[in-house]
Amino acid sequence: MKTRLLIVMLAFSLLLSAGASAQSNTPITLFLTFVPNIQFSPVYVGLEKGYFSGNGIDITIEHGDEPVGVNLIAANQRQFGLISGEQIIAARASALPVISIYQWFQSYPVGIVYADGIGIETVNDLAGRAVGVPGRFGATYSGLTAILGANGMTEADINLQEIGFNAPDVICTGGVEAASVYINNEPLQIAQRAAAGDCGDIQSVSVFPVTDYVNMVSNVVMTNEQTIAEQPELVQSFVSAFDQSLRDVINNPAEAYLLSVRFIDNLPLSAEFEEGLQIAAVEQAIFLQEHPEATREEIAQTRADLWASLSDQFAADELTQFEVLLATIDLWDADQIGISDPAAWQATQDVVIQMGFMTAPIDTAEAFTNDFVPNGS
Repeated sequence: MKTRLLIVMLAFSLLLSAGASAQSNTPITLFLTFVPNIQFSPVYVGLEKGYFSGNGIDITIEHGDEPVGVNLIAANQRQFGLISGEQIIAARASALPVISIYQWFQSYPVGIVYADGIGIETVNDLAGRAVGVPGRFGATYSGLTAILGANGMTEADINLQEIGFNAPDVICTGGVEAASVYINNEPLQIAQRAAAGDCGDIQSVSVFPVTDYVNMVSNVVMTNEQTIAEQPELVQSFVSAFDQSLRDVINNPAEAYLLSVRFIDNLPLSAEFEEGLQIAAVEQAIFLQEHPEATREEIAQTRADLWASLSDQFAADELTQFEVLLATIDLWDADQIGISDPAAWQATQDVVIQMGFMTAPIDTAEAFTNDFVPNGS
């Protein structure tokens, strides 16, 4: 076993060194929302494997509130950020020259989670019930508005409760019967607590995903019109590096998790878990090398097999963030990643108008471009 582990560690170190580059690069500050977390793994992978530096870009990461990032990028004080589609639409309605250049999430990551066995079978069954939302802002509020609207309902038809980002606690204590959440995160936490008997009378939960009702734009790579006009090569270099990084995360999540560790405080990684992921990462790299034509479905099956294997070996609390990564990959994965759908931008604008965040529609065709997506224009 020790010999095998030494071989695996050597192979993994070779994987990391493959992208190293030494040249004079363009420094940029990449704006990310919230705080460092596993959902930003495509950025971390691109940094660790040298995709950005290999494309002539030195990146410094900056975290902050999304509206701040939009304003900085619009003023060309920052050139790139990972921002939600509805923010771009609202910004352009205020004459801010921001534009999406790569659709990072292919599925909207929000849905309504609810306890099973309490009489909720359809969205219309939420009528009159207490439904939680972090607040009347952001993707969770947009997603809730979209789901209700698609089912002939409005906020007035439910008992909307602003609960902050505390859906697992509030649902498990009976404060609300359902909540608008990020489907790659809170439902996993609630299900884990229910399985441990730590969620009141709730034994399981289900979700109404936004994508079952409305095709909306979620998070994208955003820049500004000045950067596109004056530095198109920089835009292409950034998008190409991000695209390769995202593909690597989708194809080899064990590697992505390991490469993200130094960027995320307290990411669970015991010595045993690290060893298991190192072995899985190298085995997946070998699989990909031996099967260069592997289909999307075949690669998805390798992720499912990996999850089954890890679930048998490690405790649920140690696997929580890896499970979040796998659930998020499902939201990124598509036959053609990076591409924006014009209809989705129009649908998103309809929701933004419905929420009252803008009054007059814009030309959504000007809010995005697919010209920089590899093989996507």
